[in-house]
Amino acid sequence: MSWLLAFAGFAALIILHELGHFTAAKAVGMRVERFSLFFGRTRLRFQRGETEYGIGWLPLGGFVKITGMNPQEEIPAEAAPRAYYRQPVWKRLVVIGAGPAVNIVLAFVILFGLYWAIGDVQKAKPVNRIADVSPKSPAASVLRPGDRILAVDGRGGDPDALRKRIAAHRCTGKPRRGCRAATPTTLVIQRGDARITVQARPVYSARSKRPLLGFSFDSLLPPIGPVRAAELSGDQMWFFTRGTVETIAQIFKPEKRKEISGVVGSYEVTRRSIQLGVQEGLFLLAVISLSLGVINLFPFLPLDGGHIFWALAEKVRGRAIPFSVMERAGFVGFALVLALFFIGFTNDIGRLTGDGFGVR
Repeated sequence: MSWLLAFAGFAALIILHELGHFTAAKAVGMRVERFSLFFGRTRLRFQRGETEYGIGWLPLGGFVKITGMNPQEEIPAEAAPRAYYRQPVWKRLVVIGAGPAVNIVLAFVILFGLYWAIGDVQKAKPVNRIADVSPKSPAASVLRPGDRILAVDGRGGDPDALRKRIAAHRCTGKPRRGCRAATPTTLVIQRGDARITVQARPVYSARSKRPLLGFSFDSLLPPIGPVRAAELSGDQMWFFTRGTVETIAQIFKPEKRKEISGVVGSYEVTRRSIQLGVQEGLFLLAVISLSLGVINLFPFLPLDGGHIFWALAEKVRGRAIPFSVMERAGFVGFALVLALFFIGFTNDIGRLTGDGFGVR
């Protein structure tokens, strides 16, 4: 089911992006020849009015074909007044900007709804109730989500105090990854109406640099209103936008290149997040939608930002930019997009065959 939901989420992002271009083009009077989800021609298409609608066989995107996107294409005389490059600059900016705008607005709407529903994550207070238990961990055999830890080794306290007592059980000799503590920790838990005493031996985590049982505490999130939800959504969007731009801008640094993910990685992380829960899946889809909008605004062809850049250049120049200039710029831009795709794809393959995507 997670495969299907992840696919549906990605398809929705693509459809809405292209629907933004499509709706804006129709609204300003341009002639739309084709609206396609995915690439490639198949028999899954039909004609309605002047526009053909279809679903391609290659699920890597989608497109809207507007008459006259190439200044040198031959256009029927009756369609020429509605061709893309026959329109004023402001109409072209509206049509091209509508796709990324839909993704950015969608990201905000999803984040806004999540924050308003779950509360203020920046003021979350950990509680002694267990939120989740890691599979194959020491806690997996003795603890369940929803259990409330009353005491560790005979003493109560807040989650921080309980974590410290668990971490006090150390391995014999020098700590090493995966070593079990020499002595078990004793936990008193409340499970429903029953009070239970269990024991488990923590395992040393090299990442956390301390022994762990393999569970996480739940948090109490104060409820918030729409204004605070909007503020948190804006903060998150700025954080991810800045991170995306910095990563692409510093692509020549090896550590930054490793952060780039492609379609395969985004899909797999989305699928695993959906397995964790609805909130996690929706949050990741919001981040991907935002990234899709931001990356598409980068000012080089064939991305939307490239079309916006050359439309603005035409406005500043006062006359049309020679197609040969845009063609050369498009070649360079396509090479950059292909390089990004290749880096993301190779990173994804490395994660699939190596340490994974870091989704627990």
